[in-house]
Formats: sequence, C-alpha cells, structure tokens
Amino acid sequence: MAPIPPGIRLLVSFNRDQWYRALTFTLTFFLYTSFHLSRKPISIVKSELHKNCSSVNEIATASISRQQRSLPSFHTDMDCSWKPFDKSNYKQLLGAMDYSFLCAYAVGMYLSGIIGERLPIRLYLTVGMLTSGLFTCLFGLGYIYNIHSLGFYIFVQVANGLVQTTGWPSVVTCIGNWFGKGRRGLIMGLWNSHTSVGNILGSLIAGYWVSSNWGLSFIVPGLIIAAMGIICFLFLIEHPNDLKSMYAQNASPSSSVPANSWNGVNGHKELYLKYKEGKHQSYDTELLLPRDSGSVRVPIQQVVVVKSESEPSAISFMGALRIPGVIEFSLCLLFAKLVSYTFLFWLPLYITKAAHLDAKEAGDLSTLFDVGGIVGGILAGVISDKLGKRATTCAVMLLLAAPTLYGFSMISEFGLGPTIGMLLVCGGLVNGPYALITTAVSADLGTHKSLKGNARALSTVTAIIDGTGSVGAALGPLLAGLLSAGGWDQVFYMLMTADFLALLLLLRLVTNELTSSKSGPISTVQLKEH
Repeated sequence: MAPIPPGIRLLVSFNRDQWYRALTFTLTFFLYTSFHLSRKPISIVKSELHKNCSSVNEIATASISRQQRSLPSFHTDMDCSWKPFDKSNYKQLLGAMDYSFLCAYAVGMYLSGIIGERLPIRLYLTVGMLTSGLFTCLFGLGYIYNIHSLGFYIFVQVANGLVQTTGWPSVVTCIGNWFGKGRRGLIMGLWNSHTSVGNILGSLIAGYWVSSNWGLSFIVPGLIIAAMGIICFLFLIEHPNDLKSMYAQNASPSSSVPANSWNGVNGHKELYLKYKEGKHQSYDTELLLPRDSGSVRVPIQQVVVVKSESEPSAISFMGALRIPGVIEFSLCLLFAKLVSYTFLFWLPLYITKAAHLDAKEAGDLSTLFDVGGIVGGILAGVISDKLGKRATTCAVMLLLAAPTLYGFSMISEFGLGPTIGMLLVCGGLVNGPYALITTAVSADLGTHKSLKGNARALSTVTAIIDGTGSVGAALGPLLAGLLSAGGWDQVFYMLMTADFLALLLLLRLVTNELTSSKSGPISTVQLKEH
C-alpha cells in the first residue's frame, strides 16, 4: 500500500470547524479588500483630473512653432485638465469630493451598525457591495459620457459613501463570531491587512488606465466589488450556529440526533443533556466530549432541550457608549483615521508634486505606504497580544508616528531611496494603531463582560468606533485640500497635531493598563467607569 502524500495528511489534520473558520477568514478578507480597492482610484485619478497644463502647452507650442507657426496650440487648459477641475481652485474641488464621500460614510456608519444587527448580515452585505459597484462604475462613466458636472460627481461620492458603510460592521461581526479572544490581536492583525492589500490593488488597477482612459480606473474596481458581492451571497456563513442549524435540519428524526446540532442564536440559547441519573451538562461542556465523525449521538428520548431567557435585544446606541473604553478609543480613532485617510487620498498627488513623477509612477510608489501598513498592523496585534495592553501599544506607535511624519516631509525632497524607506516606516506607524483599534479593540469592546454575553452588540460597537473615526477620515482630506494651497508643510503640521491628540485621548486607558495587576485584552482587564 502506497504511503499517503504529506499534503493530504496536512489537509485531513484539520477538522470541519477549522476549515469553516479558514473559509470565513479568507472570504471576509477578500470581501473587504474589494471595498478598499474601489475607494482608491479617486486618489490616483486626481493628478489626471488636473494636470500641469503650462508644461504641456510649452511642449506643444515648441513643436508647433517648428512645423507651422501659423497654427494655434490645441493644448488648452480644457484639453489638459478635466472640467470642472481645470480651474485654480481645483484642490478645494477635489477635497470637496473626498469630503462628500467620507462625510456620508461617517454619518451612515452610525446607522449601519444598528441596521446590521437587525438584518441578516449576508444579505445586508451583498446588497451593499452590489450598489457600491454600481456607484463606483457611475463615476467612471463620467469619463465615457463626457460629464463635466461637479454635482454629478458629488452625488456619486455621497451615494457610494452611504452604501459602503454596510461593509465594516458586517465583516467584523462575522470574524468576531468565528474567532474567540485567544490571539485575537494576531489573527485580526493579519486579517486587517485587507485594507492595505485593497489600497495596493486599487492603486495598481487604477494606475494602469489612469493616463489612457481614467474611466476604466473606476469601472474595473466597480465590477470587482459587485462580483465579490455575488460571492458573498453564495458562500458567507455569518455564525457557527448557522451550520448547527443546517445539520439539525438534515439529521434523521428517528433513532438519534447529533447532540451538538441544536440551533443556538449567537450563543443566546442554552442546551442541556439530561441523563437518567439526573446529571445535567451544558451545551458548552458537551462540545468537549469525544466525537464520532464530528458529533456525539445520544438517544433522542434522553435529550431535553431547555431554552434560557429570551434572545437578548440589540443594544442601544447609548448602551454601547457606556461600555468602558468605547468613547476614548472612538475619539482616538477619529484622529488616527484622519492621518491615515489623508495619506490615502492625497499621497499620490503629493508624490507627483514633490518627486516630479507622473500619475502612474506616483500611484505605484504610494503603495509602499500600504505595505508598511500591513507590517504595522500585524506587529501591533502581536505586541498587544503578548503584553495584553491594547491602549499602550497604540500609544507607543502614535508617539513614534508624529516625528516620523515630520521626517518624511523633510526627506522626501532628497531622492527616491530615502522616500521609499520613510514611506514604509510611516505606513507601519500610522496604520498600526488604526488597524488595532478597528479590529481587535472593537471586537474586545463588543464582547465586553458588561454585556453579559450579548454578542449582538458587536455590530453596533464596531459601527460607533469606526463611525467616529470616519469623521476624522472626512476632515483630514478636506483640511489637506485647504491647507495645501499654502504649502505642503502645513498639511504635515496638521497630521502631527492629530497624532498627538490621539495619544492624549488614550492616556487614561494607558494609565489603567500599566497600573492594573492583570494582563489581558480589554474585555478582561478592569477599566474604571466614566
């Protein structure tokens, strides 16, 4: 008999639950990658919407003068730039587009978490992705159909901002349902790299067409997120209990049933096994018993199902705010996300101006910031798991980020090599705290002990934290558009100030963590009430 190949041995070493966890991890990773992939094109296309027309005219005029001086130059501001972004106030108009998207996103996020708790996540997320694909494609169709109305682009940005709020609370809730508190920082640090992966792919896709047909820079990402919405509908499993319900329905009703196939909703229904000698075992204890083919079969006459108290209602907005740590981390994320999204929307344009590169080269170079962000998010998760101190980890990275931003503003003028190095470092320090707060911290607070097992609060808590952060995400690019008119130095001073304010907001939680005798995630460390 031939030996079993080592690859097959590896595959069969994982049980069914581990395969479903891997599926959920991978699927939600790519689902949210497509969200960020569809947001990135606007930052790449900005430098194409308004070009340096004077240099184009000089080249055209010189060429024409050599051939036939009597012919006028056809390269005017209208030809070089895209109306209405061809005027001197183009930075303010581009900033207004960013602000429209992000403001709608911030307002919609507060509602999205509350709505998401009351609807099936799979359907809610599917509809959001399909409509997001539609509005992303509409922006690109503005180029195809030669649309020059600012109102059209603002409307598309607002609508897209609203529908994209379906993504984050949904995927965080799914991943929180499938993965417990153990190594949550590491798991979510790896998982949260979808943000940077989406930004990188979005930059590369948009950059491929930006100089030839920038409409495709939006249409292709729009089609991708719509396709992922269909995949979400077909394959996303919201909660492990959904599988137990499926197996319960497929089980034979005659002689025996799988003891672990009874359907509990988000952990809010308890199942007890009652044996003849009167011994009771809880559903959680039963899961530890030896299994045969993934289940324990018990004669049906020996099983008594006892429902505990009714399913907990969704948490209120004020109830979520009363969870210790929610307010501090929400306000901290406001300033951290302000910095991150300013880089997201304005970094390619800054590189174009500072390094004198074209739109595609600047877009490709800007992806290094997101590469650093992947490493920073993973490091933040690993360190916070090891120390059990989420706030302290964020505070140290914020403290280091501010002077690094100043160094980047200085060193970016000294050539490509130093710029690449500083982009990687800045990406890690800026996105590390942002990634940790939006994932592991949100999941910890959404399952805080004060909730007494009400797992349905996770979507609302996640939406409050990310919604508050999105207010900063809306303000950052808008302020960058206004301040950059007076020079890029003012933009970097604004970013450094935001990092210091984010650090100050965490000082109380850092003090509590450092003085606490316990070491563990937020949900287990005692926090003082407000």
